[in-house]
Amino acid sequence: MPGLIARVLIDSPLPQLDHPFDYSVPDELVDGISVGVRVKVPFRSATRLTSGYVIGLVDADEAEFGGKLSALDSVVSAAPVLDPAVWSLARRVADRSGGTASDIVRLAVPPRQVRVEKKWLARLTDATPPAPADADAATPAAASVEPVAVTGYPDALQSSVAVGERIALRAIPRLVQLPGGVWVGHWAITLAELATTMLASGRSSILAVPDYRDQAQLEAALAAALPADHVVRLDARQPDAERYAAFLRCLEPAPVVVVGNRASIYAPASDLGLIVVWDDGDPLYAEQLAPYVHTRDAALVRQEQTGCALVLAGHARSVEAQRLIEIGWMRAVEPERAPRPRVIPTGRQSSEDPAAQAARIPSSAWREARTALETGPVLVQVASPGYSPWIACATCREPARCTRCRGPLGVSRPGAIPACRLCGAVAADWSCSHCQGRTFRSIGAGSGRTADELGRAFPGALVVLSDGDHEVLTIGDKPALVIATRGAEPIAAGGYHAVLLLDGERMLARESLRVGEDCLRWWSNAAALAAPGAPVLLAGATGPVSDALTSWRQDAFAAAELADRRALRFPPAVRAASVTGSAAGVAEALAAIESIDAAEVLGPVPVADGQVRAIVRFDYAAGSAVAGELRSVVVRIATRTRSGPRGEKRRVAPTLRIRFDDPEIL
Repeated sequence: MPGLIARVLIDSPLPQLDHPFDYSVPDELVDGISVGVRVKVPFRSATRLTSGYVIGLVDADEAEFGGKLSALDSVVSAAPVLDPAVWSLARRVADRSGGTASDIVRLAVPPRQVRVEKKWLARLTDATPPAPADADAATPAAASVEPVAVTGYPDALQSSVAVGERIALRAIPRLVQLPGGVWVGHWAITLAELATTMLASGRSSILAVPDYRDQAQLEAALAAALPADHVVRLDARQPDAERYAAFLRCLEPAPVVVVGNRASIYAPASDLGLIVVWDDGDPLYAEQLAPYVHTRDAALVRQEQTGCALVLAGHARSVEAQRLIEIGWMRAVEPERAPRPRVIPTGRQSSEDPAAQAARIPSSAWREARTALETGPVLVQVASPGYSPWIACATCREPARCTRCRGPLGVSRPGAIPACRLCGAVAADWSCSHCQGRTFRSIGAGSGRTADELGRAFPGALVVLSDGDHEVLTIGDKPALVIATRGAEPIAAGGYHAVLLLDGERMLARESLRVGEDCLRWWSNAAALAAPGAPVLLAGATGPVSDALTSWRQDAFAAAELADRRALRFPPAVRAASVTGSAAGVAEALAAIESIDAAEVLGPVPVADGQVRAIVRFDYAAGSAVAGELRSVVVRIATRTRSGPRGEKRRVAPTLRIRFDDPEIL
């Protein structure tokens, strides 16, 4: 095939390199090259090689560059690791977020593991080619997997998913025991049933969950429904070799069910028929690496590109999902019978029992906990991990701050030296910046201190601590006090006999646009772990969030929250982007979008390290224009040079950071 041109995506975070480069393919490489393979190409000089991916192959007469092209240096591997559909997704979400496609590809394609890859290629080469089959013949997956009904929901749900509808699904708040004796949330059974039916039709599914606790439940449900070779785990907790082997398994033509965290949304699953994002409001779905694409946003783009079904499922509905429902882009589906936990708001009751007062438990919750503890486990959800997450000066009562970064100081365990909760610096020689006092007092109780207090309040009771430092996934049905931070609640066999939701006032006091939505989601997920009829007691919280939890009308709260944000022009009623950098860089960026009528600028205001930040609000229709203009400024700044010593030219350090749809922007 003479005159072949390879279009290569350079693996570089530099925004000015975020476009295809044409290279001629030497004759000796023609037989081994294909779209998606890793290659080495010369860049800037014949001796300087850089890595890249082949994203297209064209004839020489289709080359966009009219001069002489550099030749491809080598093909790193014959494995086509960058699937064309994933490349298209990466390009689209990067453009939507004003970022570079290479950053998305870096999330989608794990680092190469040579031994794993060679073994995979050898297995594919040695495999016997399948016999020709007509178009109506069943795939191997369809021959071994039977479709199942989705229990607890109307029959129309299954047909809607089969034709690629977009659905906001309310989960059933109940625990289910699997045949092996493992208990999981009913939502995990629902997702497994949807994926099983999709697999039986010969199509793949991607099931995204926020963290390993949810993933463990989902994997258990899938193991009870499907053969192990049809399920692929793909998450950041895997060893590199295991993760790369799972990724290569997704590249095979046979349909699979992919289970993983936020990056699993980019899995190269064959013939994708279903994407499910469980609990899409969880902040763990917000990518911390540029261009900061949220898993839900990537799922929306991929659904539009592939036409697959999309399900956003959860006990509490996110405001973003509510907006999609109200504009008609997504349809809400409820269970056939809507069981709900028995939630009892306690407001700001106080108890006369000194032990209950020390543990911050209202009188009615105290009585319910004592009664429930006689027969089974009791869950106590608290706001923060650690022992004393916040401390203050004992003399002037001002909050204790880190001398390095001004973050809050806390104590991780009894007798420990205070340390910063942001940068981790130990405050061994701390003194108050207001009165120079050197002693402090606790102004909050974390999971560790709560466990100590409840241990004294219920002498003889087994106390189990579950937080970021203590990994507990399941417990039995014996009496026990389980102290857990939000999101770290273990699954109890048969469900908890009582659930106490403490620190409601402190949780709602957090400065965030999403505080009400987050609290309702945390409390709803914990309430779903209760046994049928068991009391769920909410302490220290009143108002709309408490009312929504008590009535189990999270959808009504999401609708009211969205209406308020529309009136204030806050996300997700509009999109928003933060522009952070030097005053000159931010001013240049704001000048670039000045002609876009739908864009509204807030700021700029000073932030840390002498930089400033501005917030740009804009309608969804103007998203492409705003992202394009801001990205052009980033590229322009990145390509500037200035004179160094002896007239040498050197690059200007990047001075601008753009982040679209930051969940904590306001």
